[in-house]
Amino acid sequence: MFKGLFKKPENDLEIAEDGKEIVKSGTVPSVPDEMFTACPNCKNAMYNIDLKKRNYVCDKCGYHFKMAARERIAFICDGGNYEELFKGIISKNIIDFPGYDKKLEDSRQKSGEEESVICAKGTVEGNPCCIFAMESQFMMGSMGAVTGEKITRLFEYASEEKLPVIGFTLSGGARMQEGIISLMQMAKTSGAVKKHGDEGNLYVAVLCDPTTGGVTASFAMEADIILAEPGALIGFAGPRVIEQTIKQKLPEGFQRSEMLLEKGFIDAIVKRGEQKAFLGKILELHKRRDGK
Repeated sequence: MFKGLFKKPENDLEIAEDGKEIVKSGTVPSVPDEMFTACPNCKNAMYNIDLKKRNYVCDKCGYHFKMAARERIAFICDGGNYEELFKGIISKNIIDFPGYDKKLEDSRQKSGEEESVICAKGTVEGNPCCIFAMESQFMMGSMGAVTGEKITRLFEYASEEKLPVIGFTLSGGARMQEGIISLMQMAKTSGAVKKHGDEGNLYVAVLCDPTTGGVTASFAMEADIILAEPGALIGFAGPRVIEQTIKQKLPEGFQRSEMLLEKGFIDAIVKRGEQKAFLGKILELHKRRDGK
């Protein structure tokens, strides 16, 4: 009658004599942390598998999590199909910056990507276009020589093929480990964007959280139509840098997409779930009618 009296259960599940699992009254089975993600805005806990199905948007408050560049491109392309362009170009430690080689290798391992931007060609709602998306897991989407080169090549290719460009920007700015070479990408990409536009081609930018630094000061804000995701941080210098410089507290929502829309810096805020249809309509309305 005293069998098992002092036995400490290993978990919250008890095994009945017939082999079935029975949850003890008043307890909850332990679940690995890797299965859940907590929303940083409302603290809502979500299964990772469900979060992915919702395209990384909180079902309670609508907070937009960061999304991998490759997933982003597949999300808006018809059938999730696209042709990746300019693969095999990788960054090198051009100026022998200490620790940069290891940082590059760590970023490749962490993100599974060669560089901080993915370039592609596909169709959105039946409209052919070129697309680029920046990868936050690769050095926070920072812009180095290869990033600038790939984006420049994409605009040049789109100019030759007379295709519109959709760009998803997400970046901490120019890459300090490449010094002035990274800053030169601002002028380089801007030249390609202007040439593309001068030839009558459309460029639509979707600013994601965060879009800052040299990326904001170049191709991110040079689009014909500038969209943004809800709550995205968009600016040149970040809020903390500005507060430290002016010695003042910034207002709530400073540099967020809602404020930029109010001030006329962007054209619209589009939720992630609505982006494919929204972009498809823009491409259809601005389709070239000259037969070229």
